[in-house]
Amino acid sequence: MTKIDFYPQDYYIKPAITDNGGRFTLIDRNNSCPLYVGQENTSGPEGFPVTFAPFEEGETVVRERRDQKITFSASTTCVQSTTWKLGEKQSETQRRLIVTGSDEVESPRGATSNYFKIDKQADLDGIYYLQWCPTEVCPICKFICGNVGALVENDKRLLALDGSVLPVVFERA
Repeated sequence: MTKIDFYPQDYYIKPAITDNGGRFTLIDRNNSCPLYVGQENTSGPEGFPVTFAPFEEGETVVRERRDQKITFSASTTCVQSTTWKLGEKQSETQRRLIVTGSDEVESPRGATSNYFKIDKQADLDGIYYLQWCPTEVCPICKFICGNVGALVENDKRLLALDGSVLPVVFERA
């Protein structure tokens, strides 16, 4: 299992392919809270960095294919966490959206919707994809896992599961 030396640094996440949106950011989808995880529409200096918090107690290194929380290093007018969380299905496409907030639902091993994985994109150095599949948090649970991709809704680039994978790179903040 490969380790990625991200912890406890802040990193920007952006598409590995140019002209495929910009850095990851918080999106106001419907003029209310919660905020959604998405991308800037174009490449540039905008967007918010994130921090990674491994699920494994005492772990100080982010590792590929391991459960971890991803949190924007930003404050908002919404009085809630900026930690990524699996959200509701988008009505038109039925893709599962990624929102921000803390998981209040408890599974046999604890909250599961806040945990994502980083995985290497084939044999391409430095290119990864993100996945929701918290099997480390709850190994006895059965999940409908999914890879993170982009979904355009009303000219906003939201992150969602169950579609095309969005290859990403990490840039130190």
